[in-house]
Amino acid sequence: MHSDSGHMEFIDTHAHLYDEAFAGEEDLAIARSVEAGVSRIVFPDIDSQTRDMMFSIADRHEGTVFPCLGLHPTSVGADWKEELSRLEPYLKRRIWAIGEIGMDCYWSKEFVKEQETVFRSQLELADRLDLPVIIHSRESTELIINILKDCRHLNLRGVFHAYSGSIETFRELQRLGDWYIGIGGVLTYKKASIAETVRQIPLDRILLETDSPYLTPVPHRGKRNESSYIPHIAEKLAAQTGASLEETAQTTTQNAIKLFGL
Repeated sequence: MHSDSGHMEFIDTHAHLYDEAFAGEEDLAIARSVEAGVSRIVFPDIDSQTRDMMFSIADRHEGTVFPCLGLHPTSVGADWKEELSRLEPYLKRRIWAIGEIGMDCYWSKEFVKEQETVFRSQLELADRLDLPVIIHSRESTELIINILKDCRHLNLRGVFHAYSGSIETFRELQRLGDWYIGIGGVLTYKKASIAETVRQIPLDRILLETDSPYLTPVPHRGKRNESSYIPHIAEKLAAQTGASLEETAQTTTQNAIKLFGL
């Protein structure tokens, strides 16, 4: 990390540091992140397999780690009703968003109808609890936009995680409500279209994220990603938008605080 970002504060709005890729090293990874200026880390939920691990790490790092609750679209299968009902006991916990939820037509289209049912149900839950949502959208932009149009009566707000859409899609989302976009390591890749798109997106609509352990930014690409790499993403974002690194850090941090109520 460059020494000039030492006094800045960043927030990683999307990290799975409870993933088995970090087994036994979760606390170290969090300590490195804090040292790198990443003061807060949002943990999106996946499914019942990792949920207890996620909450136990969050409990150990209260004030640094902020857990969310949700059923990930790729975890929607034949047992989706059961998986959805397993969210219930955790609603007694302090959670900061409903997510990671959404649609994924990339891995499989087998349960696409069930994915939609689960997504809608969790959007309603977010509205009921007055929480933001973290949306996973993979090869399903049109589907998700149609669902959001349908759900305009709900008081929805949130972030499109790992945003890779066009400027037109971004503008359409702005017409549909209070939506931010999550920008991560892909921004640093050579042929990433988001590197051009991001020039046209206002900084006050952008959140920084790693999606650890995935999508590692350059210069660490090929290794396991972690929250301490956020400054690399911020530097690239600053270079693309022409904003200073200080302004990039400050604005994206404020955006995260505002959206998640951190």
